[in-house]
Amino acid sequence: MPADLNDYFNKKRGSGGGDDNGGESKGPKVNFKTPDFKGFGKISAFAYVIIALVAVIALTQPFVTINSGEVGIKSNLGKYDPSPMQPGLHFFIPFLQKVIVVDTRVRLINYTSGEDMGEAAQKYGAQAQAGIIRKNSISVLDARNLPVSIDITVQYRLNPENAPQTIASWGLSWENKIVDPVVRDVVRSIAGKYTAEELPTKRNDLATAIDEGIRKDIDAQPNKPVELLTVQLREIILPEKVKEQIERVQIAKQEAERTKYEVERANQEALKKAALAEGTAKAAIIEAQGRADAAKIEADAQAYANKEVAKSLDHNLLNLKQIETQAKFNEALRENKDAKIFLTPGGAVPNIWVDTKDKEKQSAITQ
Repeated sequence: MPADLNDYFNKKRGSGGGDDNGGESKGPKVNFKTPDFKGFGKISAFAYVIIALVAVIALTQPFVTINSGEVGIKSNLGKYDPSPMQPGLHFFIPFLQKVIVVDTRVRLINYTSGEDMGEAAQKYGAQAQAGIIRKNSISVLDARNLPVSIDITVQYRLNPENAPQTIASWGLSWENKIVDPVVRDVVRSIAGKYTAEELPTKRNDLATAIDEGIRKDIDAQPNKPVELLTVQLREIILPEKVKEQIERVQIAKQEAERTKYEVERANQEALKKAALAEGTAKAAIIEAQGRADAAKIEADAQAYANKEVAKSLDHNLLNLKQIETQAKFNEALRENKDAKIFLTPGGAVPNIWVDTKDKEKQSAITQ
């Protein structure tokens, strides 16, 4: 406690500590002791130093945290350190050094129409502002100077090893100075070799040529600042008149294909019918030939049988047959005595007899 306050309280005790009315104080006497403030000045100075350091650190923040997918670029009095700072906690000297954190993750430029850009902004939200750059479709003049728009998507990333050199040369807007101009120049150069009608039919060739052209020009940049990942040709937007003309051509081609198909089908039907008729005719010929062959075989068999029978008919056999026949006539004459008998010359020819007794029951027997 300060000395003047001690003197004041001592005087009050010496005078009896009267009240305001001049009377003596009847209360107990209080003995005040002065606190010991030895070493208080040293502690306060140390605390002030700590507070000042904390304030300086809070204001200057001489540290930076680099996350995965990022690299840091340290600037020493405006000169970039060529070695990038890897993910982790890093310290630097305020006012003398500065750290720039750049993104090395996959980025995307989407060249698309205005309507698609509005839909994409609603779909992706904040993501459309981080890592996705949206630009209008690339306008191209075809081989006949007709305007054509091409939608394309390019995926790429900053080369982390050469990030300090890239930022030093191109600045933080490096992709608008490296990737975008190359993509536009290559697309216009390659697509301009075709007519608008050829572009849809040559889509695969066009996509391959654009990919190779962009990749070649990006890799040719000094220090290889960018790693190109993919190039995707998404849509070819043609003028309305060209679309109508292509549709008419397609309809004509489809009609020609349909006519060709019908003609081919008719030819196939005609060939089928001709083959069927030829098959029927051949079948009839084969059937007739079969019947003729069968008749010939039968005739040959009959002739052979007759020949064999003729061989077996000798003179004795004929006499025997004549005797047997004569015996039958004799039996017939015994039953019908009025019959007339005719004998043919040769003896072996069958006899014929006619019953003349009953004209209504005349009969002839030939054997």
